[in-house]
Amino acid sequence: MDIKTLCLGILSLGDATGYEIKKMVAEGSFSFFSEASYGSIYPALGKLMAEGFVTCRAMAQEKRPDKKVYSLTELGREALTQSLRKNPDPDKNRSEFLAAILFCESVAPERVDDLIEDRIHEHEQKITALEGLLAGDMTPGSIFVVEYGVATQKAALEFLLKNQNKFSGQSPKGAGANLREVPTTAAE
Repeated sequence: MDIKTLCLGILSLGDATGYEIKKMVAEGSFSFFSEASYGSIYPALGKLMAEGFVTCRAMAQEKRPDKKVYSLTELGREALTQSLRKNPDPDKNRSEFLAAILFCESVAPERVDDLIEDRIHEHEQKITALEGLLAGDMTPGSIFVVEYGVATQKAALEFLLKNQNKFSGQSPKGAGANLREVPTTAAE
Protein backbone atom coordinates (compact mmCIF):
# COMPACT_ATOMS: atom_id res chain seq x y z
CA MET A 1 0.00 0.00 0.00
CA ASP A 2 1.41 3.36 -0.92
CA ILE A 3 2.06 5.86 1.86
CA LYS A 4 -0.72 8.23 0.78
CA THR A 5 -3.35 5.49 0.95
CA LEU A 6 -1.94 4.35 4.28
CA CYS A 7 -2.28 7.89 5.68
CA LEU A 8 -5.84 8.13 4.35
CA GLY A 9 -6.66 4.80 5.98
CA ILE A 10 -5.23 5.82 9.33
CA LEU A 11 -7.06 9.14 9.21
CA SER A 12 -10.31 7.30 8.41
CA LEU A 13 -10.03 5.93 11.97
CA GLY A 14 -9.82 9.44 13.42
CA ASP A 15 -7.83 12.65 13.41
CA ALA A 16 -4.10 12.26 14.05
CA THR A 17 -0.82 14.10 14.05
CA GLY A 18 2.08 13.04 11.85
CA TYR A 19 3.77 11.69 14.97
CA GLU A 20 0.71 9.61 15.87
CA ILE A 21 0.56 8.23 12.33
CA LYS A 22 4.23 7.29 12.51
CA LYS A 23 3.70 5.63 15.90
CA MET A 24 0.79 3.57 14.52
CA VAL A 25 2.97 2.46 11.63
CA ALA A 26 5.95 1.66 13.86
CA GLU A 27 4.16 0.02 16.80
CA GLY A 28 0.50 -0.59 16.04
CA SER A 29 -1.32 -3.03 13.80
CA PHE A 30 0.07 -1.17 10.78
CA SER A 31 3.60 -2.21 11.74
CA PHE A 32 3.04 -5.65 10.28
CA PHE A 33 2.63 -4.50 6.71
CA SER A 34 4.17 -1.09 6.33
CA GLU A 35 7.36 0.77 6.97
CA ALA A 36 6.92 4.49 6.76
CA SER A 37 9.28 7.14 8.04
CA TYR A 38 8.68 10.74 9.01
CA GLY A 39 10.49 11.51 5.76
CA SER A 40 7.70 9.83 3.82
CA ILE A 41 4.68 10.56 6.03
CA TYR A 42 4.93 14.35 6.09
CA PRO A 43 5.41 14.77 2.31
CA ALA A 44 2.47 12.38 1.76
CA LEU A 45 0.31 14.43 4.14
CA GLY A 46 1.35 17.60 2.28
CA LYS A 47 0.30 16.07 -1.05
CA LEU A 48 -2.97 14.86 0.42
CA MET A 49 -3.69 18.38 1.69
CA ALA A 50 -2.88 19.86 -1.75
CA GLU A 51 -5.31 17.38 -3.34
CA GLY A 52 -8.04 18.31 -0.84
CA PHE A 53 -8.11 14.82 0.73
CA VAL A 54 -6.87 16.00 4.14
CA THR A 55 -7.16 19.17 6.20
CA CYS A 56 -4.82 20.33 8.92
CA ARG A 57 -5.43 22.44 11.98
CA ALA A 58 -2.91 23.74 14.48
CA MET A 59 -3.40 22.95 18.15
CA ALA A 60 -1.56 25.16 20.61
CA GLN A 61 0.69 23.43 23.13
CA GLU A 62 2.21 24.97 26.21
CA LYS A 63 5.95 25.73 25.78
CA ARG A 64 6.06 23.76 22.53
CA PRO A 65 5.36 24.47 18.89
CA ASP A 66 1.79 24.07 17.70
CA LYS A 67 0.78 20.51 16.95
CA LYS A 68 -0.61 19.84 13.46
CA VAL A 69 -3.67 17.62 13.53
CA TYR A 70 -4.75 16.08 10.24
CA SER A 71 -8.34 15.17 9.36
CA LEU A 72 -9.80 13.22 6.46
CA THR A 73 -12.17 15.13 4.16
CA GLU A 74 -15.13 13.58 2.36
CA LEU A 75 -13.07 13.74 -0.84
CA GLY A 76 -10.30 11.89 0.99
CA ARG A 77 -12.74 9.23 2.16
CA GLU A 78 -13.85 8.74 -1.44
CA ALA A 79 -10.21 8.50 -2.59
CA LEU A 80 -9.53 5.87 0.08
CA THR A 81 -12.59 3.87 -1.00
CA GLN A 82 -11.46 4.02 -4.66
CA SER A 83 -7.95 2.95 -3.74
CA LEU A 84 -9.21 0.01 -1.67
CA ARG A 85 -11.35 -1.24 -4.57
CA LYS A 86 -8.17 -2.13 -6.47
CA ASN A 87 -6.59 -5.50 -5.85
CA PRO A 88 -3.47 -5.14 -3.72
CA ASP A 89 -0.10 -5.96 -5.22
CA PRO A 90 1.44 -9.27 -4.17
CA ASP A 91 3.30 -9.16 -0.87
CA LYS A 92 6.97 -8.31 -1.13
CA ASN A 93 9.24 -10.43 0.97
CA ARG A 94 12.49 -8.58 1.44
CA SER A 95 14.83 -9.74 4.11
CA GLU A 96 18.38 -8.76 4.91
CA PHE A 97 18.45 -11.80 7.17
CA LEU A 98 17.67 -14.16 4.28
CA ALA A 99 20.25 -12.41 2.10
CA ALA A 100 22.86 -12.98 4.81
CA ILE A 101 21.88 -16.65 5.10
CA LEU A 102 22.04 -17.04 1.32
CA PHE A 103 25.74 -16.22 1.49
CA CYS A 104 26.41 -17.98 4.79
CA GLU A 105 29.24 -20.03 3.32
CA SER A 106 31.32 -16.85 3.45
CA VAL A 107 31.27 -16.62 7.24
CA ALA A 108 32.09 -18.87 10.17
CA PRO A 109 29.37 -21.31 11.28
CA GLU A 110 29.25 -19.54 14.65
CA ARG A 111 28.23 -16.32 12.87
CA VAL A 112 25.38 -18.14 11.15
CA ASP A 113 24.32 -19.58 14.51
CA ASP A 114 24.31 -16.05 15.94
CA LEU A 115 22.26 -14.69 13.02
CA ILE A 116 19.66 -17.41 13.43
CA GLU A 117 19.58 -17.11 17.22
CA ASP A 118 19.15 -13.33 16.94
CA ARG A 119 16.31 -13.78 14.46
CA ILE A 120 14.62 -16.30 16.77
CA HIS A 121 14.70 -13.70 19.56
CA GLU A 122 13.33 -11.04 17.21
CA HIS A 123 10.38 -13.24 16.26
CA GLU A 124 9.70 -14.04 19.93
CA GLN A 125 9.70 -10.31 20.74
CA LYS A 126 7.41 -9.49 17.79
CA ILE A 127 4.97 -12.21 18.83
CA THR A 128 4.86 -10.80 22.37
CA ALA A 129 4.39 -7.24 21.08
CA LEU A 130 1.65 -8.20 18.64
CA GLU A 131 -0.17 -10.28 21.24
CA GLY A 132 0.02 -7.26 23.54
CA LEU A 133 -1.85 -5.24 20.93
CA LEU A 134 -4.69 -7.78 21.02
CA ALA A 135 -5.36 -6.87 24.64
CA GLY A 136 -6.45 -3.39 23.56
CA ASP A 137 -9.66 -2.12 22.01
CA MET A 138 -9.43 -2.98 18.32
CA THR A 139 -11.64 -3.11 15.25
CA PRO A 140 -12.35 -6.51 13.67
CA GLY A 141 -10.02 -5.59 10.79
CA SER A 142 -7.21 -4.67 13.19
CA ILE A 143 -7.69 -7.90 15.11
CA PHE A 144 -7.49 -9.89 11.87
CA VAL A 145 -4.30 -8.11 10.79
CA VAL A 146 -2.60 -8.53 14.16
CA GLU A 147 -3.61 -12.20 14.40
CA TYR A 148 -2.27 -12.71 10.86
CA GLY A 149 0.96 -11.08 11.98
CA VAL A 150 1.17 -13.35 15.01
CA ALA A 151 0.57 -16.41 12.80
CA THR A 152 3.29 -15.45 10.32
CA GLN A 153 5.76 -14.64 13.08
CA LYS A 154 5.05 -18.00 14.72
CA ALA A 155 5.48 -19.83 11.40
CA ALA A 156 8.85 -18.15 10.84
CA LEU A 157 9.88 -18.90 14.43
CA GLU A 158 8.88 -22.54 14.08
CA PHE A 159 10.87 -22.85 10.85
CA LEU A 160 13.97 -21.36 12.46
CA LEU A 161 13.70 -23.57 15.52
CA LYS A 162 13.40 -26.68 13.35
CA ASN A 163 16.20 -25.71 10.97
CA GLN A 164 18.69 -23.70 13.03
CA ASN A 165 21.31 -26.46 12.92
CA LYS A 166 21.39 -27.03 9.16
CA PHE A 167 24.51 -24.98 8.56
CA SER A 168 26.81 -25.58 11.46
CA GLY A 169 26.04 -29.17 12.30
CA GLN A 170 26.59 -28.11 15.89
CA SER A 171 24.18 -28.08 18.78
CA PRO A 172 22.31 -24.83 19.31
CA LYS A 173 23.77 -22.51 21.89
CA GLY A 174 22.65 -23.11 25.41
CA ALA A 175 21.48 -26.33 26.95
CA GLY A 176 18.03 -27.29 25.77
CA ALA A 177 17.82 -24.49 23.21
CA ASN A 178 16.32 -26.84 20.65
CA LEU A 179 13.57 -27.72 23.11
CA ARG A 180 11.90 -24.32 22.79
CA GLU A 181 8.41 -24.37 21.41
CA VAL A 182 6.48 -21.81 19.49
CA PRO A 183 4.22 -20.00 21.98
CA THR A 184 0.48 -20.47 21.64
CA THR A 185 -2.29 -18.00 22.27
CA ALA A 186 -5.74 -18.43 23.71
CA ALA A 187 -7.17 -17.73 20.24
CA GLU A 188 -5.66 -20.93 18.81
